[in-house]
Amino acid sequence: MLCAWASIVVVTAQERDTTLERRIDEVTVTATPTPRRLTATIPVQVVTGEAIRTLGLQNMADAVRRFAGTTVRDYGGIGGMKTVSVRSLGAHHTAISYDQVAMSNTQAGQIDIGRLSLDNVAMLTLSVGQEEDLLQSARMSASAAVLSIRTEVPQFTSKRRHSLQAHIRAGSFGFVNPYLRLATRWNAHTALSVDANLLRADGVYPFTLVNGSERTREKRYNSDIRSWHSEANLYRTTDRSELRAKVYAFRSERGLPGSVVLYRTGNSERLWDENFFAQANYRWKANDRWTVQAQGKYNYSWNKYEDTDPKYEGGRQTDLNTQHEYYASLAAMGQITDRFKLSLAQDGAINTLNNNVNDNPAPIRFTSLTALRARYRLGRVTMVGTALATLITERVKRGDRPADRSQFTPSFSLTYRPLSDLDLNLRALYKKTFRVPTFNDLYYLRIGNTGLRPELADEYNIGLTWTAAPARLIDQITLTWDGYYNEVRDKIVAFPSTYVWRMVNFGRVRIFGFDVALTAGVPLTHGVRVDLQANYTYQRATDVTSPEAKNYRDQIPYTPLHSGSGSAALRTPWIDAAYTVVAVGDRYYMSQNLPENRVNGYAEHTIALSRTFHIHHPDGCRIRVQAECVNWMDTQYDIIKYYPMPGRSFRATVAVTL
Repeated sequence: MLCAWASIVVVTAQERDTTLERRIDEVTVTATPTPRRLTATIPVQVVTGEAIRTLGLQNMADAVRRFAGTTVRDYGGIGGMKTVSVRSLGAHHTAISYDQVAMSNTQAGQIDIGRLSLDNVAMLTLSVGQEEDLLQSARMSASAAVLSIRTEVPQFTSKRRHSLQAHIRAGSFGFVNPYLRLATRWNAHTALSVDANLLRADGVYPFTLVNGSERTREKRYNSDIRSWHSEANLYRTTDRSELRAKVYAFRSERGLPGSVVLYRTGNSERLWDENFFAQANYRWKANDRWTVQAQGKYNYSWNKYEDTDPKYEGGRQTDLNTQHEYYASLAAMGQITDRFKLSLAQDGAINTLNNNVNDNPAPIRFTSLTALRARYRLGRVTMVGTALATLITERVKRGDRPADRSQFTPSFSLTYRPLSDLDLNLRALYKKTFRVPTFNDLYYLRIGNTGLRPELADEYNIGLTWTAAPARLIDQITLTWDGYYNEVRDKIVAFPSTYVWRMVNFGRVRIFGFDVALTAGVPLTHGVRVDLQANYTYQRATDVTSPEAKNYRDQIPYTPLHSGSGSAALRTPWIDAAYTVVAVGDRYYMSQNLPENRVNGYAEHTIALSRTFHIHHPDGCRIRVQAECVNWMDTQYDIIKYYPMPGRSFRATVAVTL
């Protein structure tokens, strides 16, 4: 009775088995394969859906911040924009894939991960270079790093054809988030799931405004958000093929809280977003040696920005932007010999942008990407090479168009296991990438510059992974270390000219650093264990554009020298408890490393408690109750200067799985 009532109003994501395939009474259940994190030729980091729920991570940005080497720019508030940069290369060099198909934003060039939900996520994977899988689209080889989001696949027993997940979250600052997922199995090979997610928050939270020796207690306004997200997924799996199709819709209205400068704490900027896409990914195993993959996607994106201020003519500024993308990819992978695999991928994309500015150029971009990838295994050595050819041409209705661009970008990685009886692997990576100027870079009002060259980046990485069960007290310990050197040339920046700012190729950045990560599992008694995780990043990213410049060899903005995170999760048959901390050192928000430009470091601590109840119900029912305290030390900090983040907050979740 309790379960039947709760299933109407609440939901949770089921804890998933990560086995690739399980057979139950002739029903095949496909789940998310776990990446070969320790034996991969590239640095790979993983956060599972189970860890996301246990640790009480609030949103996609919180989860990504746990990855070593990442920098998340968060513009404050619950509805603020959030972007991710890996190893100081910039958000434009980070690709984001959603269920194996890349997301895109040709207008701005970076994805706002703040609008992506964690509710149905099975696994987050961050790969430096590119994903290890040879059979993938060419677009996935075109960026310096890939954040891969895999959503959950429904699982059924032989006696059940339907499943239900529901939850409701509520917390500080007017936060309410109901979620519902329904899944049904049509037959032994086909299943369908539908997700719906609502989120609202008024986002009004207190902060302390410091002006010299004067301190006042203020409130953050215009940080509200109301968003709606829904998606439908079709899964079809046979012995030789796999189809996954998705229809996704998103709509939001949010306030942009703006910067807090002296006594100006209010802001009137608003942003409306709409996004719809339909995508499909199909794999077919032609025979024992050859596998083919086809992908297709249509993406529609619309946004409206509005600001009310006397400085505008008529007292209001309204910007409207509409993007369309048509994308297709075809790839084939062959097992040439027992040691040698080869794949070839061809992608094509058409991107358009229309807006309401005067003399709108209405650009159309045509992109061709061709990727040849190979893997060779020889004893304890594995080598992977990629050659990517890119061709881009554009058309405009008004004004100048940029010249056609073509580029060849190779990459090479390898891993070596020196001793057969020791789980120690050494790896090395080189990759060359480039980012094409965005539509904003090329055409935006008076600052756009159609003569921009692509931004070039080189990545070098050496690392090691080690895992063992060294003592009875620890059932497994894993250590990874990666040192790297990156260089970015022809960096695209806004540069002042005689009368206005203009986008130009002016910048050279060198990045030295290393990431170290440690995980350990400690069984205490039967059914009781502690899982520990920690990582640390050292990153020296300096501007070496001009020896005469005042900021020569200064740390680039918003890049801490030291950062890290840690977590401890206690699992018992009665209750689960988790503690997490994310720490970031001092940064600078301007190019010169002056004391007045410093942004102080911070540490944010979160505590989560949860209990799962198994209800005796014919179909099996679980009720999960969780409580979280975020930033329990009530630390006030900025990720972006003058954009204060929330202090202590609380959240509770009640979830049901049927």
